[in-house]
Amino acid sequence: MDDVYPEEESRPRRSWGRRLLTTLIVLLIVVGGLLAVGDRFAHAYAERQISDRVAQQIADQKASSAKPDVTIEGVPFFTQVLAGRYQEIKIGLADFAGPAGNGKTIRMPLLDIRAQDVRAPLNAVRTGNGDIVATSVTGTGTIAYPQIAQLIGQPGLKLTEKNGKLIGSAPVPVLGQTFELSGAATLTVREGVVQVRFADVSAAGLPNVPLVKKLIDAYVQRLGIDLRVPQLPLNLKVQSVQPQAEGLRVTFGGREVALNSGGM
Repeated sequence: MDDVYPEEESRPRRSWGRRLLTTLIVLLIVVGGLLAVGDRFAHAYAERQISDRVAQQIADQKASSAKPDVTIEGVPFFTQVLAGRYQEIKIGLADFAGPAGNGKTIRMPLLDIRAQDVRAPLNAVRTGNGDIVATSVTGTGTIAYPQIAQLIGQPGLKLTEKNGKLIGSAPVPVLGQTFELSGAATLTVREGVVQVRFADVSAAGLPNVPLVKKLIDAYVQRLGIDLRVPQLPLNLKVQSVQPQAEGLRVTFGGREVALNSGGM
């Protein structure tokens, strides 16, 4: 009888084990790749759906913008779906324009909206029933100074920012002479309206007589304006305004915002 050596018996077993391990690794790589592709597909699909719904809400509000650019932050996407919680949803609205009352329009080159800590239970997303709520939503946009000056409607008015303040200047004829008036504006937000009011307006060489003072006061009153910011997606409300070099920066916001009732 031929002798059987233990070494010769173990070789096929070790070879079979290596093949099995290699097969499992390849299978895991393939499954992982399919899951990654599926995750990206679902991610892109959800972003398109949000973009379409926001676009529809903008149209319903008689406003306009470029196609909403939506980004759902956080990976993997499926993990957030199953948990019913999303880190952040970004919505960029380029060339946003909306009605501001009295036939006027307010334009912003970019309206940047961010919904933080979005609670969206899977059943609510699947059926459309239930609440989808963002812990906080913020938005920022800039209204260019020439546009604000045009809305005020006083010839020659120029608006700039200096040391964090909104400064207005304009040539004004008084008693046969033209003086360059200049003064700072007070900015106040009340019930979604940005109030612009000028005070302490002066000009070099301006005669200090009652008639001139009365004329200047009347002109200053005409410089005041109430900027009625258009209705925004997600029912965002104006919170603050800040003069910047390129224009008046407006910050919007809201807490515990129901996104499914606000157009998403």
